[in-house]
Amino acid sequence: MKKAVKANVHWVGKIDWDLRRFHGYEYTTHNGSTYNSYLIQEEKTVLIDTVWAPFDEEFVENLASEIDLDTIDYIIANHGEVDHSGALPALMKRIPHKPVYCTANAVKSLKGQYHADWDFHVVKTGDRLDIGNGKELIFVEMPMLHWPDSMATYLTVDNILFSNDAFGQHLANNELFNDKVDQCDLMFEAMKYYANILTPFSQILRKKLEEVVALGLPIDIIATSHGVIWRDNPMQIVEKYAAWANDYQENQITVVYDTMWNGTRTLAEQIAEGIRSADPDVAVKVFNISKSDENDVITEVFKSKTVVVGSPTINRSILHSMAGFIHLMKELKFKNKKAAAFGCYGWSGEAVGIMNEMMKDAGFTVIDQAFKINWNPDEDARRRAFKFGAEVAKA
Repeated sequence: MKKAVKANVHWVGKIDWDLRRFHGYEYTTHNGSTYNSYLIQEEKTVLIDTVWAPFDEEFVENLASEIDLDTIDYIIANHGEVDHSGALPALMKRIPHKPVYCTANAVKSLKGQYHADWDFHVVKTGDRLDIGNGKELIFVEMPMLHWPDSMATYLTVDNILFSNDAFGQHLANNELFNDKVDQCDLMFEAMKYYANILTPFSQILRKKLEEVVALGLPIDIIATSHGVIWRDNPMQIVEKYAAWANDYQENQITVVYDTMWNGTRTLAEQIAEGIRSADPDVAVKVFNISKSDENDVITEVFKSKTVVVGSPTINRSILHSMAGFIHLMKELKFKNKKAAAFGCYGWSGEAVGIMNEMMKDAGFTVIDQAFKINWNPDEDARRRAFKFGAEVAKA
């Protein structure tokens, strides 16, 4: 069960090969995930985080097979969310008087979820805990990355940053380290994780990255709470986060639509062709949102400089699939991105105007163009859609 990380630090978590949805039904995990818990055995024995509640008894029994649970001196709860703390109640039943180190907000979240009054020790940024053999744990509060209770823990001498949810990925793998997995899969999952979970907190993250760098702590390993551990050039993911947090975009335009009788689909395809004709270097991607994974599409929106949204008019409004997706984009607070809208209509034609207003409300700069076609597109309408795509590219 134990996997060596470095020196007297071991991984004691759980690989969840079957996980396909996370945060309820909000996030897709095509490649499963891991719940990373770490055991440090110096003069003092320290457990950092646990695993998700469905695996609580398995986790405790596996841990008990490795060490005498009574020898644990300190428990570190970097974050109270149940995928990290879910096995804590089962563990505390076995060792109820062991101290739990966490932020003040984590006390609130752990009490609120488990209704237990454990021996909490509140820590803040810069606080240290001596664990013997010349080593200390240093705590770094990371509020809103991505909960108010979040923190990271740094182990001196071994120079390991236990980063909690920062720098993670939902990626189940038997390999423990970043240099042992497919790099394309790794970076896609890391970006998807950032785009769908951390984007709203980019401004906070920029400041926190500066704060961590200012501490002057050498980092040889970043031990995340999900996915693989960064040991080969661990600062590469910090550099990626610095770029992603800076209103990230690539030379990409993404077209997202839904359709009733394929008229809006026809327009979407013609608009994409028009974009490519005007700018052969731009990456153009087209998604029918009702047939696509919305978290994967959000990752493409994250990469895009412009997003073109389309829906036919229905009941003097837009299709609920598009309404929900635009609301999701609003929740994620994207910055420095443009938008345009298009669609077919039969009778009243309100959809394009509604989408323009929704995209403005979501923080996008709407291009002063809107394109709608009455009834099913004919050849002239297709030519106009192509021209509209070219105008979007130039804008």
